[in-house]
Amino acid sequence: MAHDPSVNLQIFSPTASGRSSPSPRATRNIAEEALFKKDKSFRRYAAGIERALALWDTAQQEWADYISFLGRLLKALQSHTVESPTIPHSETVALRLAQCLNPVLPSGVHQKALEVYGYIFSIVGKDALARDLNLYFPGLAPVLSFASLSVRPLYLSIFESYLLKLDPAALRPALKAIILSILPGLEEETSEDFERMVVILDKLREAVKSHSDEIVDAKSESGSSHFWQCFFLAAITNPSRRQGALAFLVRRLPKFGLPTRRGSITTQTSVTTETLSAEAESALSPEPGLLIRCFEAGLSDPQLLIQRGFLDLLVSHLPLDSPILQQRISKDDLERLVAAAASVVSRRDMSLNRRLWAWFLGPEPSAGRDGGDSVVSPMQDGRAADVSTHHAAFFSEFGLRALTQSALKMINRPSMLPVDRARPFRVCLSLMDRWEVGGLVVPEIFLPALQSIQTYSEIATKEQTDEVMKSASVFFDGVESGLIWGKLIHLVTTSLDQKHPSVQHQLGQMKLAKFVLSRFNLKEEEMLVYHMPLMILATLASLNRNLDKGIAVQSEVRDLSFEILDSLIQIIPSRSVRKEQSDQDDATMATKIPREDVLQQVENFYGEGQGSLDVSDPPFGTIELGQIILRESTHMFSRSLQPEGHNSTSEISSRNLSNLMAKIQDGNGSAVNDLSSLFSQVLSPQRTQLPFPQLVAITTVVSALQTARPSKPYIIEATLAQVIHPLITHYWFYLSPLMPKYHVEAVRCILQLHTISSSNRMVESAISSIIVDETSPSHLRTSDSSDCGRRFAIFWTHTMHELSLQTEKRGSASRRSSGTGVAHSLAPSGGFQPILTRPLLLLLDSLAEEGTELFAFVRGWLQDLPTLSRVFEIIGVNIQSLHCVAEKGSLTPSQPVSFLSSRPKSVDTKECLYYLRHILHILKRPSHYTWATLAEEPGPSSKEASGGTPTLQEWLLQICMKALSISGSTGDSKESHLHELHQTAVTIVHQVYQGPFAHKLRDLELEVPLMARLRSAGPLLQSLLLSAILSALKVRTEDRSDYKSTAAAPRARISLALSRESADAESSPIPPPQLIDCLKYGFSSRESRLVLDDWVQFLVEVLPMFADTIFQGLLPLVETICKQIKSTFEQLGEMFSSSKAESNSAPESTLISLINGLEQILAKAHDQLVAQESRITANKTPEQPQGFFGNMVSGVFSSESNQTRTPTANSRLTVLLCFQDTVRICFSIWSWGGYNIDGRQDPTSAASFGYTSLRMRNRARRILEHLFAAEALECLETLCVLWANSTQEQAQATAVMGLLNVLNGAKPKHTIPAIFNAVYSRTNPGALDPNRMSTLTSDLADIDLVTFLVDYTKSLEDDAMDEIWSDCTVFLRDVLANPLPHRQILPSLLEFTAVIGQKVDNTNFGEQRKMRKELADLFTRILTAVFTTRSMGFLQEPVQAAVTEQASITNRSISQKRATDVVTILTSIVPQLSIILVDNDRVMTAVSNISTNVVGPTFRAKTFPDNLSKPMLDLVHQLARIAQSNKFWKKDVSDAFNDSRFFNSPLPLLQSSWLPILAQWTHSDKDRMPELLSRLSAPTTAGIMFGVGATSARQEADRRTQLTLRRVALLVLAAPEDTFTPNLAAITEKIVELLTATPVSSPSSITRSEVFILIRSIVVKTSPVHIAPLWPIINRELTNSLSSLLPDADNKESYNNFGIIQACKLLDQLVVLDPDDFQLIQWLFITDTIDAVYKPHSAFPSSLTDEITEVLSASETPSSHQRSSSLTQLNPFPSNKDDPKRVLFLDPLIEALEKEEGAKVEEMARREMVDRVIRPFLGRLAMVSFEETYAGGRPDWEGCWSSCVKDAGSLE
Repeated sequence: MAHDPSVNLQIFSPTASGRSSPSPRATRNIAEEALFKKDKSFRRYAAGIERALALWDTAQQEWADYISFLGRLLKALQSHTVESPTIPHSETVALRLAQCLNPVLPSGVHQKALEVYGYIFSIVGKDALARDLNLYFPGLAPVLSFASLSVRPLYLSIFESYLLKLDPAALRPALKAIILSILPGLEEETSEDFERMVVILDKLREAVKSHSDEIVDAKSESGSSHFWQCFFLAAITNPSRRQGALAFLVRRLPKFGLPTRRGSITTQTSVTTETLSAEAESALSPEPGLLIRCFEAGLSDPQLLIQRGFLDLLVSHLPLDSPILQQRISKDDLERLVAAAASVVSRRDMSLNRRLWAWFLGPEPSAGRDGGDSVVSPMQDGRAADVSTHHAAFFSEFGLRALTQSALKMINRPSMLPVDRARPFRVCLSLMDRWEVGGLVVPEIFLPALQSIQTYSEIATKEQTDEVMKSASVFFDGVESGLIWGKLIHLVTTSLDQKHPSVQHQLGQMKLAKFVLSRFNLKEEEMLVYHMPLMILATLASLNRNLDKGIAVQSEVRDLSFEILDSLIQIIPSRSVRKEQSDQDDATMATKIPREDVLQQVENFYGEGQGSLDVSDPPFGTIELGQIILRESTHMFSRSLQPEGHNSTSEISSRNLSNLMAKIQDGNGSAVNDLSSLFSQVLSPQRTQLPFPQLVAITTVVSALQTARPSKPYIIEATLAQVIHPLITHYWFYLSPLMPKYHVEAVRCILQLHTISSSNRMVESAISSIIVDETSPSHLRTSDSSDCGRRFAIFWTHTMHELSLQTEKRGSASRRSSGTGVAHSLAPSGGFQPILTRPLLLLLDSLAEEGTELFAFVRGWLQDLPTLSRVFEIIGVNIQSLHCVAEKGSLTPSQPVSFLSSRPKSVDTKECLYYLRHILHILKRPSHYTWATLAEEPGPSSKEASGGTPTLQEWLLQICMKALSISGSTGDSKESHLHELHQTAVTIVHQVYQGPFAHKLRDLELEVPLMARLRSAGPLLQSLLLSAILSALKVRTEDRSDYKSTAAAPRARISLALSRESADAESSPIPPPQLIDCLKYGFSSRESRLVLDDWVQFLVEVLPMFADTIFQGLLPLVETICKQIKSTFEQLGEMFSSSKAESNSAPESTLISLINGLEQILAKAHDQLVAQESRITANKTPEQPQGFFGNMVSGVFSSESNQTRTPTANSRLTVLLCFQDTVRICFSIWSWGGYNIDGRQDPTSAASFGYTSLRMRNRARRILEHLFAAEALECLETLCVLWANSTQEQAQATAVMGLLNVLNGAKPKHTIPAIFNAVYSRTNPGALDPNRMSTLTSDLADIDLVTFLVDYTKSLEDDAMDEIWSDCTVFLRDVLANPLPHRQILPSLLEFTAVIGQKVDNTNFGEQRKMRKELADLFTRILTAVFTTRSMGFLQEPVQAAVTEQASITNRSISQKRATDVVTILTSIVPQLSIILVDNDRVMTAVSNISTNVVGPTFRAKTFPDNLSKPMLDLVHQLARIAQSNKFWKKDVSDAFNDSRFFNSPLPLLQSSWLPILAQWTHSDKDRMPELLSRLSAPTTAGIMFGVGATSARQEADRRTQLTLRRVALLVLAAPEDTFTPNLAAITEKIVELLTATPVSSPSSITRSEVFILIRSIVVKTSPVHIAPLWPIINRELTNSLSSLLPDADNKESYNNFGIIQACKLLDQLVVLDPDDFQLIQWLFITDTIDAVYKPHSAFPSSLTDEITEVLSASETPSSHQRSSSLTQLNPFPSNKDDPKRVLFLDPLIEALEKEEGAKVEEMARREMVDRVIRPFLGRLAMVSFEETYAGGRPDWEGCWSSCVKDAGSLE
């Protein structure tokens, strides 16, 4: 407010007034009593009126009854002959007349009523009418809002003849109501009475005008100020009458602008207010803010015509440069007005916008002296520009600040609604239609608006954000590109400026810039070509400036700036930074411009011209811009490679430089020269090992330099070799097996270097030189020789992996990936041979040197190498290129070998011997995989080959036979190597025939040529040949069936053998006792990590030696291996999660080896266990299972001898415990990469992490599948334990379900029966087949398993129901056949059945009708079993509600709770009953069953309502929704609602749960309200006795009536708005009857408090148009109840404390909700004009609350004043400027007092309650109401509703 309200604030009457009591109402009553005593004729007169009034008691049925009543009343009134102006029973007469002016009655009744009014006014006189205005005017006030044309003249005549002639003092309190009563007649400007009503308002303004002798302060009040202030209030508070107010304002509102001064803009300092008219000054006094709020209300009105009218008023009467707006009112008020005016643009109406621009931009500038010349001037365009400039200057001077601040407030409003968040963008977009406004406002609000949407996107949902983003994007697209990018560059450069005070603010600015770049459209041509390159340049220059000055930028800010750079560089086109024909001189000159000058030019471009290309040219040309960007990017890259540089900086700066190099190209070569010198410096031998990110950065840049200009690479070959060789050396360091972090990335970088140098094979030569150096004798003395082999093995593996990825991409079908994929495949060009051949041959040379570490590694590597065929391919390609082999034909049995060919060159034979030695070394120590590769993989293709391609071993034999056919000169010492060649070839043949796949070679019949070769062989060669021939003959004579059976054997390592032959009778040797310890040491020692495969092989050979005694050492051995697997796995996870790359072990290979060993142990142990069990059960008769669980009857009655433990029980327990440990550790490995349960990972090694975790997942998955194939039930129970011990928020529970859904051995058709077996093993084990029984080694209860079953079934796809349907139905039938053992799990089985029903509903397999019927039958039977096998006694316990609210932690605790919580399960099932049961009759039966067994006992319990919980009431609500016509739940709800204990329900439960149930109840049963109303009987005094019996009878009647009224109020509050409008007449009739109660009637007046509660409920839940008949009743009852507070009131006994409180709450609620019709009588109770704040000095208290407050204050004692002072200062409502509300005033007062005193207000003594609550409330209510109205608060409807519910639903 503009003025301090305490200036003229007076709560008490002035000292000199002499008043000590409210005389108006007291005088009237005393006058009537005096006349009654002394005038007999007056008594007769009063009796006649009383008899006329008594006719009203009969219910009025027709309008003629009303006219008849009014005629008799008029006749009684006309019998008056006494000169006294007093009307007997005036209050009742006024009430009946008001009721006769009901809007629903015809106009004839209205005319007759107005005739009676006119007669009364004519006989009472002016003074009496002024005294009784509060009685008669409330009935007259609303007439014009519904009056017909015939009624209006009569009404206006009464107004003109009587009301306008009253004294100003009498009209002043009711002035706002009088104005409101006239305004409806002004809505139709074409009506006949329009001008007459305008004249009436003019007369009213003159009638209440203050005279000069009454004016106390001329500045605060003058002339007609009170009229205008009340008029503004009326327009603010009453939207329905705002149209009439606008019509009057257009004709009578004074103008507040300056005299017309066209063409000049007056500054604010020179404006004075002396030029305003007296009427204008009156309208502004004492509160100019009301004028602003009047316009604000009009501009915010939903009606378009009203908005247009108020805009016209703004332009004509209140221009923007008015001194009122610029000086008199506060800045906040001006912002409110401007915001309201600007909001009209959201309607997109041109008529509104045109008026808004006229107000914002001011009048047209005055024309020159020759302005009348009609000749078009050549300067016309310039004049148009001058006009726009004038308008822009006008707006900038008078409205810019206010509009900007109001827009910022709108943007920063903390609302979660998308509509509120989007409104500022729509308004600002519309403001941009005029550049004079938008061009000045948008630059100020652009960044705050974008900051608003960014903040909102972080807290809102995606749908909400997308909705707001639509408006924000449209606004963004409308802003000029230069402004956008100028702001973005400002954001980035200032956040990189170290002068910035706050790091958080820097980070916020950078995040905002990134948000804008990622979420908005930035693909316009101007942005791409001009602005984006400039932002790249500014960002790079700012970063380089900080680097050169040594200023450390906060890491997050730096990273965000690099991300922005990266995204922009990828977007910009080449044409924005490069021209096809570039000038070398321009490029050279551009690189010499200083960095500071560059930044300054960019800043000037966006500062002076706002980045507009129309205003100024870009600061740099295309060539200059590209070269400067390239210079800055090169400089940043070079700084990132310095020792102090950051790794992340080097990586992203190299990527940026590479992208820029491809788009810009180095025109003068300066950047390449700088980079070449940089590479030579960084890669010099003196430098230490570079960090891996820097190596990647160098590789990226080198590759970009060579590929940016393919025709002419930037780096020449000589220089390229000097760069590649040291790079390969650095990468070789990171291929160490001890550091698997960067393996994939390092190999990719090496392959990338090979790609740019593939013609010269530089990479191959570099790797070969490294291997030669590391295997040299001088190097072997200082380091491990096997290290280079291990590094090459890693390089080989990942190279092959990249090759396979390239092959997959070329394939036709894309396969679904499992786990984390490896990104970006980069296979070597030309295949793998140009890069791997020479290093591989160097490593194979080590196989000739036995005993070395390198030999041991290469041997082990080749044995298990998955790509061994590639090794043979390299050797084979080289062999086939030799002349000595190529000249010979293939050797077959039908074609003998010719030994007469000429001898090849010696160099060829030596090379052949070299390659064959490598093959022999490989075959000397082969693995099974080696032989499988030779037998299955095809050999190298040959041009001479005809027919099918031979396998590797066939091709190898052919090569060896060709080698044997080579002959040399006799006695030539130079040819001695040929003997070695022959021996090697024969040895190879012998080795091949010793292999397991030799049977495939029998068709070759090689023994024939071998025997022929014996003739020319030497002694040593013959010996070898004989061995080879013997092997070939064995193959030829072998029976085919032997190897056929061998070939058909499965490869699975673990198998469940159901039928096996008896084991060998001979017992296995007993192992030495030290063997287990030795094995444990081998697997646990850190020194054995790199040779673990040898230990595993040793273990595989040892295990068969002690097969029968394997179980003795199984547990400790498995425990040791599991412990090592766990620690190694943790080490591997720690390596990938930390930023350090050092490690002293190889966790990846170690983990694989340990898993292999563990799998071998378990395989052997399980096979031995199955063999033992097979021998024991071989002689038993096989059982014939019946049903799902086998023969249940025989199981129940079987003897206990069958249940005794077998001798192998301990062995089985041992194996299963080992299985459980293995399942747990394999699950943790499997969930590592896919669910990342342990936490974050280092992003720099993402590809290696993906590769490693994928290998681990696949290996763990394979062993889990083998374990499930062997012991599915026990493994499943182990996973159930993991699931049960995890919380629902953890990823572990999700991982368990994910694992079960991907394991081949855990398909639903296997998993569901296993869960059923586990359940039955715990509920009824005697009825289960022993082969299917669980060993119960897992800590699981039956309820845990069933809860797991429900969650698992929910995770299944709907199509899986086809597999498990029969198993589920059989299981449920077996449970129902004997439900007692399963009584704890029946509720969860009910939920399981419901889940199946929902999934079956989504599929179409099988016979749907039959299946659905079967499922419905099962569900109904289970539901019945739940209630028959379980006691519902827990529903009676009051602690059930507390238990229900208790939070559960793990899935196990949740399942334990579900064992007893039937209600929650039923609540989740009931909404799906129609899907599960299909048939409506079945649904009704189920609802009746639930209601009878659960709802009914709960509601009828002795502890009701303490035993109620929210889930229980939610269940009732769901039942009511799904079966609206069911009688059972209706009866239960009816019984509970009619129970008096219902009102003891907790308030939160009542609001959230009970009221929706009652709403559904009344919706489905329309007779509830009439039935309740029929219980209310009218008060009566007949038959009243005296004594104890009479008192108890009256109390019982009071209690019944009170409870019934509360029930009616609750039904009204629960139902939707206007639900009970048809019953409103009946409710009103009952209210009128009950208001006649006295303290001695039955029911008595104690029920008035409940009547007030009912009236409050009706006001809250009924539209104002429907409650018009209630206002006379509310007016009278509120007056009577508040008047009872006066000391001499005669109706004190009719209102107790609770009644007084409820009457005050009704008044408080009416003031808050402020219905239009209540505003017509509001002045009776509170001061509703400006007098509430600026009280006149000579005025008496006029409103009822003022009178009561004055009387109570006069009789106040000092002690009571001290007690009430603390609460008087209380501000009960929170002030929220962003979202002001009109809130309840009394409720916070009562809560504060009860908290202070610790007692209920109703229990206080009446005097104490009045002093401490009522008087402070009544004294401040008018002030609070005015302040909230002035603040523009909206009614707090929710608060009023909650208050009514609280009072109606609680008996406290």
